[in-house]
Amino acid sequence: MPFDQKKLEAYPLLPGVYLMKNSTDHVIYVGKANSLRLRLKQYFSDGGDGRQMIPSLISKIEAIETIVVSSEKEALLLENTLIKRYKPKFNALLKDDKTYIALKLSYRDQWPMLQLVRYKVKPESNAYYFGPYTSAVSARATFDLLNHLFPLRQCSDKEFLRRTRPCILYDMKRCCAPCVGKCTKEEYNEYVQGTIRFLKGQDKEVLAEIKAELYKASEALEFERAGMLYKKIQQIENTLEKQRVDKPCGVDTDVLAIFRQADEVIICQLIFRQGTLTTSKIYNFSQIAQDDEELLESFLLQHYEIISALPDEILIPIELSDAKAISEIISSDRKSKVSFSVPLRGERKALLAMAYTNAEAAFRQHKDVESMLQRTLLEMQERLHLKNYPRRIECFDNSNLSGSEPVSSLVAYTEGRKDSNRYRVYKIKTAEGSDDYGAMREVLERRFKKGKEENDLPDLLIVDGGKGHLNCAIDILRVLDIVTIDLIGVAKEEGRHDKGATQEQIFLPNIKDPIILRSNSPILFLLQQIRDEAHRRAINFHRHRRSKKLIKSSLDDIKGIGPAKRKLLLNHFGSVKKLKEATLEELKSVKGLSQANINAIVAIHHPEWLA
Repeated sequence: MPFDQKKLEAYPLLPGVYLMKNSTDHVIYVGKANSLRLRLKQYFSDGGDGRQMIPSLISKIEAIETIVVSSEKEALLLENTLIKRYKPKFNALLKDDKTYIALKLSYRDQWPMLQLVRYKVKPESNAYYFGPYTSAVSARATFDLLNHLFPLRQCSDKEFLRRTRPCILYDMKRCCAPCVGKCTKEEYNEYVQGTIRFLKGQDKEVLAEIKAELYKASEALEFERAGMLYKKIQQIENTLEKQRVDKPCGVDTDVLAIFRQADEVIICQLIFRQGTLTTSKIYNFSQIAQDDEELLESFLLQHYEIISALPDEILIPIELSDAKAISEIISSDRKSKVSFSVPLRGERKALLAMAYTNAEAAFRQHKDVESMLQRTLLEMQERLHLKNYPRRIECFDNSNLSGSEPVSSLVAYTEGRKDSNRYRVYKIKTAEGSDDYGAMREVLERRFKKGKEENDLPDLLIVDGGKGHLNCAIDILRVLDIVTIDLIGVAKEEGRHDKGATQEQIFLPNIKDPIILRSNSPILFLLQQIRDEAHRRAINFHRHRRSKKLIKSSLDDIKGIGPAKRKLLLNHFGSVKKLKEATLEELKSVKGLSQANINAIVAIHHPEWLA
């Protein structure tokens, strides 16, 4: 179902990152904006934003999620994290690892050294890191400053061992030359500890010392030295800018916030791993009688008791009277105990505010969608003359190619949303060839015979097709003596299933002429979404079946290759195509293949080698 532009008014006028998703719920584009609502509106305006790929992108969008942050810089870093995580089709993705730049101190070495490094995902655990920096210039300036303040070695281990006299860095007072004994181990360790202090955030003390030196230089009229020290102070202050989205040395933290209006509630969970904001999750609750403390306690027990890896801490918006007991329950049988904290000030308080802003933004979007879906379902009941409110809908579609490998799919929607736990696929067993009606009868009988026995029936059944398919469904339900289900058929008058309808026909039992809904009808949008989802599932399952059959038949033609060796070949080469392209040497390298097996493979795929 195409993205409804009316939803744009629900997005916040705040900085953040947006994730555009297609019909299969895959992220296809990640972007950032100073104002999420205004930026998203630009995509759908008449003139667009001028980029050539935008029309293609817009045609594939079915949902847009947002994460609100506190500044443009945070949005930039978060956008980078999400692009690497989801690898969206419409984003540029750098294949190398030159993403973050940081300062690294390998403190576990005998003679630790400071380095300027780049890393992609997670920095090594055997060193201290300072960063990441969005500016390589600032990183280099701080690196140079630290080398002046704490002159640690800069040479490699091999060079360090073979050096017999100090290098030029010693003369420049940027290295204390431990390689030739110009400083003691104790002196060197003091430099190391000073660097660690700086990297661990005790930078204000270092700044105070430099400012004291600046004051002394000014008092002594050493203006050149004072100017140099002033520039260094500016460089430090520029690179010490605090930001909350990405910190490679941070701990694993979850941040929870609650936004409530009466009995409608949203909980937002921001997930930080190794200090990086990796994702945001939204939990939607309706008609909740619990107060905030009860709801939060229930959420913590249900959610964290079953997950395998706990964060180090969970930031929560309110004090819990049973926090100690809850921590003990969800931390039992774990290596470490999770702690709860209600931050009152500073950076962690700002994280909680960020989560609350996201919860509020999600509430505006999700609750509006819920109301719209309820209105659509009520209109559907009235417009299509249904006996039941269509709370649960099931739709069937068949697929085959020239009568081969016929299959069918079932998709389910509950309250207008995908209910993937109820999805099913079926291999057609009795209907032959291209007998689409026979396939429909078979799959409906299998589904509803079992559903009647288990009292598991939908409110509305949709079949993909016209009068013929609808009559098949009517016959099956009559034979099974099921009278509680509403039934409709949805047929596209012309065109492909995945191109959107120019005109749809809705067939009802015992009514000759189909109902034609207006092209912008929300009922039509929902029916198209359900029908196209069933078609997509059927096509994917059919392709999977054909692919397995093709692989099986291709390998079955090779004399002496049984199930075990078929599996061996596929595990080794990855696909039949790569097996066909394999050289004689590559075949000989496969352990478990005899010379007779190799000759048989060659005879099928490369008979010219035997000439």
